[in-house]
Amino acid sequence: MRKELIYMSREGYEKLREQLEYLKKVKRKEIAQAIEHARSLGDLTENAEYDAAKEAQGFNEKSIAELEDKLIRARIIEEEKIPRDEARIGAKVKLKDMASEKELEYTLVSETEADLSTGKISVASPVAQGLLGHKENDIVQIKIPAGTLRYRILKITR
Repeated sequence: MRKELIYMSREGYEKLREQLEYLKKVKRKEIAQAIEHARSLGDLTENAEYDAAKEAQGFNEKSIAELEDKLIRARIIEEEKIPRDEARIGAKVKLKDMASEKELEYTLVSETEADLSTGKISVASPVAQGLLGHKENDIVQIKIPAGTLRYRILKITR
């Protein structure tokens, strides 16, 4: 079965790579020390510390495998190959809500990089899907579960 590519920014790729390094070099060592300590306490059959450390080890190894898989499938977005005047992955889009007159700004990113608290929305989200391919001054209508959003695209930057 062929797995899907993951498109992301260089910054997002580096963040995943750093997270992987931390899990491998720091977290593995911490867990190994916790397992050793729990073993030194004696009988492992009723040793809650040992069970917790082994569970943490399993979770950490699963996280490592998932990150390695994402990094293998990752393709870094080549800025120069993406139209600069369209809302595409990697673009920062400044919007005006036509109902409230409020201005919003989102960066369109991969699902892996999405973080609404920093204004990064996944290209798979309904809002990003409604913006993709549009240009400055376009008015877009985006259907969401709560109704319909109307935005004017004020500016697109990279």
